[in-house]
Amino acid sequence: MRFAPPAARRGFALVALATGAASLVLTATVLLRDPLEVIAAVLLVGCAIAAAWAALVHRGRRRIAAAAIAVLALAATAALPDLRAYLWFLVVAALVALSAGATRAALGQASSSAVSRTGPARHGVLLVNPRSGGGKATWFGLADKARALGVEPFELRPGDDLRTLAEQAVANGADVLGMAGGDGSQALVADVARQHGVAFVCVPAGTRNHFALDLGLDRDDVPAALAAFGDAVERRVDLAELNGRVFVNNVSLGVYAAAVQSPAYRDAKAATVVRQLPDLLGPDAQRPDLRFALPDGTRRESADLLLVSNDPYRLKHLSGFGTRERLDAGTLGIVTVTVNRAAEVPALISAEIAGRISRFSGYRSWSAPEFVVDSGRPLIEASLDGEAMRLAPPLRFRILPGALRVRVPRDAPGTSPAATLPSGTRATVVALLQVLGGRAS
Repeated sequence: MRFAPPAARRGFALVALATGAASLVLTATVLLRDPLEVIAAVLLVGCAIAAAWAALVHRGRRRIAAAAIAVLALAATAALPDLRAYLWFLVVAALVALSAGATRAALGQASSSAVSRTGPARHGVLLVNPRSGGGKATWFGLADKARALGVEPFELRPGDDLRTLAEQAVANGADVLGMAGGDGSQALVADVARQHGVAFVCVPAGTRNHFALDLGLDRDDVPAALAAFGDAVERRVDLAELNGRVFVNNVSLGVYAAAVQSPAYRDAKAATVVRQLPDLLGPDAQRPDLRFALPDGTRRESADLLLVSNDPYRLKHLSGFGTRERLDAGTLGIVTVTVNRAAEVPALISAEIAGRISRFSGYRSWSAPEFVVDSGRPLIEASLDGEAMRLAPPLRFRILPGALRVRVPRDAPGTSPAATLPSGTRATVVALLQVLGGRAS
């Protein structure tokens, strides 16, 4: 696993602290110099955001009126006499981004679980989905690179059953089973590896590759993951199960799951969501029929979004679903978001933009080894590791602690983004000061 030299970490810590402090000083300076104009700019931008959201969730004349208000609010912001009011936004945003990047570089050294070194695979097999991720496997020539490493590749063809191929590979003596594809394919092959007690290799050849991200793999260097078939690091991670079907990331229910059901979603995600927003979160939209119990035993009849994950996520935004600090916590992560259409939508948007979705009043999160969701409807729309499906209730979730042996390359980053940063601003500043003073591990 890669580690930055101590001197480099101290340099990054210094940059992170300096740029973070500079953004605060700049903000205070502008507020003291032009307080009314800055307040006006913030209010106008907030008005534009709220109006733009209203335009998305309404139809007809109400959509046109809301869109016009959003345009007028933005025009009023641009018409403010002093450019410093919104130049401040740009400079502060740049400083904050630089501080965040330097913080990650300074603190990105943690390892969340016990690992052990292991030798090369005796009979490694790589299953390859050439269509996943827009053809990443073909683009990177993964099959040929696998052969060069002594790994036997099998490329999926139309009509092939992935689970059957994985089972055959194990029956033919594979001691390390790899999958080059998206998270849905990763889950299926990982389940076969779990059932037969063989090690698993994740090759991030899908679109988002959340599992690879939280394993600490470099998603931009897809072929590098093949090194896990050689001298590697092995660890045990959790898997989760929904009605007997394994997933590696999460299952989403509610508005997001409804949007994913559209055939157009895979090729035009943003446009599909925008088109469906009036039906999902508009003032006349019906809430999903999702019945579940809170940790205190209180029964709930609905939530706009319900997310059940294989180990808890650290969420700043609802988009992208964040990352997990560890994959061996031995518990499900459960998040619900409920929105009062009339009063809380602007607050939800503000929390999402600010990266503080957990501060939204309708947000709840907890952990549990098992979780059940029921419904009065015959089928519940779900997105399981990004795959759209409709399932008969009740939905029974459970965690499978330490179920999977995973191999990663010895020089992989080795940590997820959530594991590299402490939770909260104060803890992050303390950790940076410790690195700067040479007291961090």
